[in-house]
Amino acid sequence: MPDLSHSRHIVQVLENAVVRALPPLYRLTLRGAPAALELAGVALHLAMPERACRATVDGERAVLWLGPDERLLLMPRALAAPTAAALREALVGAAHALVDVSERQIALEVSGLHATTVLAAGCPLDLDRSAFPPGMCTRTVLAKAEIVLWRTGETRFHLEVGRSFTSYVSGFLAEAASELEISG
Repeated sequence: MPDLSHSRHIVQVLENAVVRALPPLYRLTLRGAPAALELAGVALHLAMPERACRATVDGERAVLWLGPDERLLLMPRALAAPTAAALREALVGAAHALVDVSERQIALEVSGLHATTVLAAGCPLDLDRSAFPPGMCTRTVLAKAEIVLWRTGETRFHLEVGRSFTSYVSGFLAEAASELEISG
């Protein structure tokens, strides 16, 4: 299995499912009381998700609800400096934790007609659209690796994978897809 840690690699894992590394992202985890989360949203002109396990998207920026007081902010690296500056200024005096986790994870995308089936081979969640609709996100596992799973479209999923688990996860997805090809 090719190394997916660089965005130029695209791996066809099934006729109708593709796993590819997404471009490097700037990632921040923000923890705080509702007032701090609201201040951050105002400073970034970005709506914070109002429902649990949901994401909000504005252009190339996204905020994922990972817990009652925790959000994961994702955006292109070019936005790192202005975003960090805006948040530092807005959150002065507010109880919060803001941590740059950009190098901790790799973003993968699984897409295509059989993306849900391939992911379901190692994910204990019900990934049917009725149970896990577009816009939904959560922490979960894929085989033995912890991931953040975000359904970004009908047949498209964004996975945040720990950097050291990238090869394992991509290998697992390739194996799941190959088994589907044999039995399907």
